[in-house]
Amino acid sequence: MKHIKIEAFDCPNAWFKTLNAIWNQGESFKIGYGSECTNTKKLNITIEISHPENRPLVDEKAPCDMKYVQWYALKYLWSGEIEEETYTYGSRLRTPVDQVEMAIRRYLEEQCDRQVTMVIRLPEDIHKTLNNRQHEPPCLSLIDTEILDGQMNLTCYFRSWDAYAGLPANIAGIQLFNEAFVEEINRRGNLNIKTGKLVFHSKNCHIYERQFKLVEDLLKPQQPDNRRKMLVKSNVG
Repeated sequence: MKHIKIEAFDCPNAWFKTLNAIWNQGESFKIGYGSECTNTKKLNITIEISHPENRPLVDEKAPCDMKYVQWYALKYLWSGEIEEETYTYGSRLRTPVDQVEMAIRRYLEEQCDRQVTMVIRLPEDIHKTLNNRQHEPPCLSLIDTEILDGQMNLTCYFRSWDAYAGLPANIAGIQLFNEAFVEEINRRGNLNIKTGKLVFHSKNCHIYERQFKLVEDLLKPQQPDNRRKMLVKSNVG
């Protein structure tokens, strides 16, 4: 199992660097059970984003836009139920214990608390079926939090992660989640905490075979614009 670490400046930079690493260094892995049984390229990966607050949060070439990211952050992460979904990350975070609310209260009491970890995966997720239906456990398993030097840093673990289609929305949405989390702590406690680094771990950060051509085209060196070349040439001298 090949493990690598990526250091990125912002969220779009993290997406490109992750795709490039998997495309060029990834190991072949055939999924035998799950939502999609197919060939992939994958890495065990750590991503550290130093300035995830930098805008834009998603690259213009990503297969998502900010409207979707905002929906994902609000409905899927921050709040609770979505009618058509069996569960969301937010519903797991909010019930049966409202972990987000408890995390806010913990930090209002003590900013140097090292124990504020919000867990999404449940023990029963080990089962292949639940309530006589095939069960798909959450990809995002936990969000660990820590305030250092006045900044809220999040460390997240994904058991499995679609690097092309899922990752750009996930990291941007988690940044928006962190901004809302910090804003609520600041509002209630009259504090001035900022958002800090985002760190992600995933044992299986992958590109599906059906995405290979999309990723290959995305990572190709951009061809110079002939019109631009002519314009520069005409302006020389």
